[in-house]
Amino acid sequence: MSEGLAERIRQCADIAGSGDELARLTAIPRRTLEYYLTGQSEPKVARCVEIAKAVGVDIGWLASGEGDKLKGGAVQTDVEGKYAYVPLYDARCSAGHGAWSEGAKVLTQLAFTAYSLRKQGLDPAQLSAIRVDGDSMQGLLSDGDTVMIDHSRSSLEGEAVYVIRLDDHLYAKRLQRQFDGSIHIISENKAYRDMVVPKEHLNDLEIIGRVVWAGGWL
Repeated sequence: MSEGLAERIRQCADIAGSGDELARLTAIPRRTLEYYLTGQSEPKVARCVEIAKAVGVDIGWLASGEGDKLKGGAVQTDVEGKYAYVPLYDARCSAGHGAWSEGAKVLTQLAFTAYSLRKQGLDPAQLSAIRVDGDSMQGLLSDGDTVMIDHSRSSLEGEAVYVIRLDDHLYAKRLQRQFDGSIHIISENKAYRDMVVPKEHLNDLEIIGRVVWAGGWL
């Protein structure tokens, strides 16, 4: 195996935080991964794909060393694994029916300590951030505030604030399930009326993920 590929796999282990963590994320046996890391064995294409997906690097870069290392919205971690970097998207609204972030740009990467995310039970690979647009959540979220979304929680678990897509727009709203199966979309600012999505129209409501962190200027 080329030393270049082994070195790129070692970089992937650095991004994951350790070889043990990369093995956990990919379900590759630790001893097998060690052979890849030291260049004693060459992974098959499927294993390379698993490694690339686990840490958000470009498969073309991993295989050949050419092109950009990170995908546009990939989560990064520093070499020592102390910090995780969550992509902040310029995605205040999203037209069409593709991926929620389709056509959105990554403005920057927000740094959080890896420990703080683990303590909250959050997987950095499942996180992204967007900015709040408007004053409908004033009192909880202000116009321009940044919210972090946990994409692994894309179904309604109970009353909480979620980022949703409805009528081709993104909103950060409080969701509440009713006894009749409908969902109320609640604004913190009482100048805005609650919206109701009937049970028979729930397919029109896409839950992007649950808001797990918010921040903004005071």
